[in-house]
Parts: sequence; C-alpha cells; structure tokens
Amino acid sequence: MTSLGGVEMVDWNLAVSTATRLGRPGPEVSREEARGIVAELRRHAEASEEHVRGFTKLSPTGEQADTPVLVVDRAGWVKANVAGFRELLSPLLKKVQERRAGVPGGAVLGAVGGKVTGVEVGMLLSFLSSRVLGQYETFAPAGRDLPGGADGGGRLLLVAPNIVSVERELKVDPHDFRLWVCLHEETHRTQFTAVPWLRDHLRMEIQAFLEQTDIDPSTLLERVREAVQALSGGKPGEGDQGAAEAGAEEKPSLVELVQTPAQREVLGRLTAVMSLLEGHADYVMDGVGPQVVPSVTEIREKFQKRRASGASRLDLALRKLLGLDAKLRQYRDGERFVRAVVDEVGMEGFNRVWTSPNTLPTKAEIAAPAEWIARVHRKAE
Repeated sequence: MTSLGGVEMVDWNLAVSTATRLGRPGPEVSREEARGIVAELRRHAEASEEHVRGFTKLSPTGEQADTPVLVVDRAGWVKANVAGFRELLSPLLKKVQERRAGVPGGAVLGAVGGKVTGVEVGMLLSFLSSRVLGQYETFAPAGRDLPGGADGGGRLLLVAPNIVSVERELKVDPHDFRLWVCLHEETHRTQFTAVPWLRDHLRMEIQAFLEQTDIDPSTLLERVREAVQALSGGKPGEGDQGAAEAGAEEKPSLVELVQTPAQREVLGRLTAVMSLLEGHADYVMDGVGPQVVPSVTEIREKFQKRRASGASRLDLALRKLLGLDAKLRQYRDGERFVRAVVDEVGMEGFNRVWTSPNTLPTKAEIAAPAEWIARVHRKAE
C-alpha cells in the first residue's frame, strides 16, 4: 500500500476495528453446535462442486481450480473484504496520493483523511457483515489467516452466523438451507475457475471505472451536493411540484448520482456482467435444488419475500442510498435472462456466453435475451 510520509490514504486497520466494534453479535449457539455447523457447511460446499459442474457443464481448469473454501464469522468476512479492497483500490489511492503530494500540508490531510475514511469504510462493512450469507471473493490476496487461490485467484467465504440467523428467521430446514446457499456460492466459484479470462476482464472494468474518478475536491463536493438535492426531491426553489415530479420516477442511488458520465458507461457494462453472474447462480441453485434440497420450493418462496421486503425501514433506506437494491434487481433480471436463453438454445448454447468478453450480454440484452441469441448464435451460424 502506497503511503505519504508513512500515512495511508485509508486507515484499513481502523476500518477493521470499527466494523468489528459496531458489528452485531451473531445468533447464540453452543461451542459444539458451532463446530457442527462449520463441518456441515464444509461438507455441503464440497458436495456442491459436483452438483454445480454437472448441471452447468462447466469444469474448472488450471491453477484457478484450486481455490479454498473458508467458513468465517462476521469479523472474518470484514477482514477478507478489507484485504480485497486494499488491492482493488490501490491505483485510485495512489492517484489521490500523488495529487496530494504537491499540496502544502498534504501529509497532515492524509493522516486525518485516512482516519475518517477508515471509520466510514468500517461503518459500511459493519452494516453489510450481518447480511452477507456467502461470497466468492474474486480478488483475494492471501494472508496468514486468510488463504487464497494461486496468484490471488480467489476464495469462497461462507458466513456461518448469518446463515444460521436467516434459517432461523425463515423457519426452514437448516440442513436444506445450508446446502441451498452453498449451491449459489459454488456457482460463482465455478464461473471464475472455469472461465479463466473472466477475473482479469472484471478487474480491467473496475480499474477503468476507478480511473475515471474525479478526485478534485470542489468538483466532487458539487456532485455530492447535486446528488443530495436529487434524492431529497429536487433543486432548491422547485417546491412541492419539483418534489412530486422527482417522485414520479424511481430515484437513483447516491452512488449512481456522484458518478461521471464515463463511469456510468463502464457501470452499464459491469451491471450487465454482474446481472449475468448473479442470475446464473440463482438459476443453478434452483435447477439443482429439487434433486438434492427437498424443501427448495419453501426456501425459495420465503427467501424471495425476505429479499424483497428488507428487514426494516432503515434497512430499505440504506439499501437504496448505497445502491444495494440494484443488486436485488440483478438477481431477478439476470435469472430471467439465463432462463430464457437456456429454454431457447439449451445449456450448451447458453455457455457460449463464456467464450470471450465479446459474447457477454450487454445491459440491453439482459432485458431482451432474444437480442443476445440473435447476436451470438444466429450471427455465428
């Protein structure tokens, strides 16, 4: 991590400690129960490999195939994600650092800013750490406590306290639910280990997004100001009519509003890829489910209601502000795309999507699967 006078632009250690301090305690389980849950999740993760590979007809290849499965608590999830953030954001932070190096008092600003940003990142991770059930961490630098795949090739995280919390909340069969979650997360691992170019492509798109970040403080402040006005219902002076007109359409999130036009273009491509990956995982977990998860129909119905409603008004507000509701749409829209394509051209035909970046669906094609079929299949024929 680059630093200015020994000061990091983000105090990552403070981010971890803040998230850990603010994080909610997990559900109560005995030491023996905890050991049993961890062992079962590991067994389900291993069994899911065969189920997912057989259903998708995708097989991991090379060094990427060897990625670890880690069953973690909420603090472990936070540490893993901070490590990934440090790697992904290092080019942007270096850019900010170079700009600040020529500013009088830049080192002092860096020290203060690093602490503030560390707390902010920690607060965000604290909010998310009690909600994530599992995650394939694509960019995962290996550490002493967090092993990763070859050449930073990823790791699969299963957040045991959250899985137990949700299965209790939904009152579903815990053994079925744990396997169902593992099927989803194993699909993500298979996507990246069976498609060698996908990880580098995603990294390039994320870096392109970060490179377009406007780091001029006055410009960024103005963009945030406009975003707040838009979220609150309109510009000052527009009155109730402006607010009503703004409310007539779905408001974008703060994350969307502070982006530059170039970033929105990159984000459109990233949204399409993430919709594909999330929708594919949902399609696979439901496709495999009836064969190995007896209560899959009940689990899906209850989980969908929970996913759509949110836990509280605060939860819904934060999801909207951070753009997390867009992720929920990715599950829905992506699953519809995958289902429509498989129904039309079969699984082998769908798997042409993994041929190269050029065969990935566009954001428009996610909403119109027939257009992707026409472009990729009929053009090739």
